[in-house]
Formats: sequence, structure tokens, C-alpha cells
Amino acid sequence: MAQRHHDLTDPQAGPVTTGDALAGYLRDQATEFLRALRLHRESGGATANGSSSGAANGAAGGAEERVDAVRALRRSARRISGSLHTFRPLLDAEWSEGIRPELAWLSGTLALEHAYGARLERLLLALNRLSGTAPTPAPPPVPAQPAGRSAGDRAADRVVDRAAAHRPTAVPDRGNLTVGAAKAGALLDRQLTLARTRAHSTALQALGSSRFHAVADQVAVLASEVPLTPVAPTTDLRPLARAAEERLSDAVAALPLLTAGSPYNAEALIHGLSPEPAPHPQDAPWHQVRLLLRLHRYACEVVHGRGVPLDVRLLSAGQALDRHRDASEAASAAAQAARTPRIAPATAYALGVLHADQRHEVEAARYAFQRSWQKQTIGTP
Repeated sequence: MAQRHHDLTDPQAGPVTTGDALAGYLRDQATEFLRALRLHRESGGATANGSSSGAANGAAGGAEERVDAVRALRRSARRISGSLHTFRPLLDAEWSEGIRPELAWLSGTLALEHAYGARLERLLLALNRLSGTAPTPAPPPVPAQPAGRSAGDRAADRVVDRAAAHRPTAVPDRGNLTVGAAKAGALLDRQLTLARTRAHSTALQALGSSRFHAVADQVAVLASEVPLTPVAPTTDLRPLARAAEERLSDAVAALPLLTAGSPYNAEALIHGLSPEPAPHPQDAPWHQVRLLLRLHRYACEVVHGRGVPLDVRLLSAGQALDRHRDASEAASAAAQAARTPRIAPATAYALGVLHADQRHEVEAARYAFQRSWQKQTIGTP
């Protein structure tokens, strides 16, 4: 069943939104991009020139501003690229197909540093929760998390125990897990901190490259002039937005939602324990739905304006898919660490339990998405 959000499927609802609205949206996003770029440059200058007693505070403030600026750059780049994809028949084809891959490259490059930091934090906290040991501090600027064990933590422990009941080793040996957790955490810290440092260097190089400057120049032109086709200013945007929504609905319909019929299912976990280093084959369709959901959300922003309240059910579905992506990538990182040559058996054991825990989180996210999406279906008039 096709999902309905706002008025996209009702041609009689509200005034017709034409290509002029698309032009205004793209100009706004281009302006946001340029504003974030200026903030990034200013924050870099503040960090470099901090002096005397205020140097440390200036550096910390500059780093925080830089993180905010990079996030804003990514957000604007994604929205411009996504809108160019959804509404490409209304835009100059050569220009659109030229800038869209560059925006995707920029957004992906800038996302890596944060992704590695968040992944490390997630894995260290999971190790602490599973082993009951003191948390291993994550590298700055990832915020520290409380060491206390909440009711949710205890529930997660019970989840891991239930999953282990489907394998020959019935319950994780907490003693052995505690022994291996410290070394597993140290190994993950080394690997992901190194990856994060490299991603930081890559992002800095990208922002200083001629390739980025070419993208920034194109976005600067977009802030004042949007290359629409001659018929775009009078063309209704809703059919193209509906097409994006239908692509999302079709992709959701193709998902194995029955497999996600319970919060934690053993069959999917067994597939998740495969020794193959390739990405989990079940994850790719869910990642694609996450992308299509984002494109649908951006299309709603173009058609209805940024001032329209976001559909809460759509937001909850997106959050579930974000958790799915994070847990999937964390499980892959744990599996990759377990393939490190000559690690101790206790370390490998801890990484194996950690991998299983994150695959359980993948299944929980699928279940949460299913429930959210079913609520949208029930709420469809």
C-alpha cells in the first residue's frame, strides 16, 4: 500500500507548487552552504590564531564551530543533490548531472570522520554494557556517556543471552568476556581512531582542493541563478514528488518485513555471523530504503516548504533506519577487528559477542521501522 504524507497524493489539496518553488528552495540551500563554508573558514582562523590564556578555549570553541559548519555543509549538499535527483526533468540536464556527483562526493567525504568517532563510541559502550567493566574513554570530541547501567542496558543483556541460546554456547561467559573486553576495546580504539584521523586529513585535503573549490563556485552561482528548463516555472512539482514517494513505497514493499516480525530473530542473527568479510547481504535493501526515505522527505520540503511540521511517523521511521545503519556498520567493524592476525582467544571471543550484539541491534531497528511503517499504513485515509 502506498504511504501518504502531507498532500502529495491528492491533486486537489492546496495550491499547485511549481518550479519556481524548486528554484527558491535550491537558492536557500545554496545560501546555507555558503554560510556554512564561511563559518568553517572563520572557525579555522580562530583556532589557528588563539593566543595567551584564551588559546585553549579558543581552540575548543573553534573545533566545535568547525563540527557545526561541516554538519551544515553536509546537510545543504545532501538537500541540493537530492532535489536535483528528484526534480531533474525540470533542470538543465548537463549542469545537474555534473554537479550532483560532486555534491555526493563532498557529503560522503565530510561524513567519514564523524562516522568513525560515533562507531567507536557505540562499540565501546556496548563492550562496557556486555562485560560490566568500566567504560573505555572514547577519543574527543565524542562526548562521554554515563557509566551507570540503566534498565535498557539490563534489557539488552537479556537480549544477548536469548540470542546465544540458539547457538552451542548458551550464555556468554561474563568472566571470559571481561578479560577480553579490555583488549578488544583497545584494538577497536586503535583501528577506528586511526581511521578517524585519516578521515579528518582527507576532509581537510578535500576542502582545500581544486575539486571542492569548483563545487563551491557552482553552488555560489546556484545561490543567485537556478538553471531551470523553460517549462519548469509553470510545471507542477507534485507528480515528481509522488514518484519519489512511490519509489520509497515500492522499496519498502520489497523488504523482508516478515523476517523483522519479532524484535530479535535467530535466523537473521545466524546469517549475520557469517565469516565472509563482505557487507551483510540483508542490509543493502534497508540502506536503500533509508536513502529513498531521505529523498522523499526532501521532496516534501520542496513542495510544502520548510515551515511545514515534519511528519512524526516519517521521522520515527527515519530514526529507525539510522539506527539500522549505525548498528550494521558497527557490527562490520567488530568483525573486521576479529580478523586481526594473532589476537588472543579472549579478545576474539569478546569481539564475537560484540558483533552478535550489534546484529541484534540491526534486527531491533528493523522491527522498529516495521512498526512505524505499519502505523503510517493504518493512518492512511
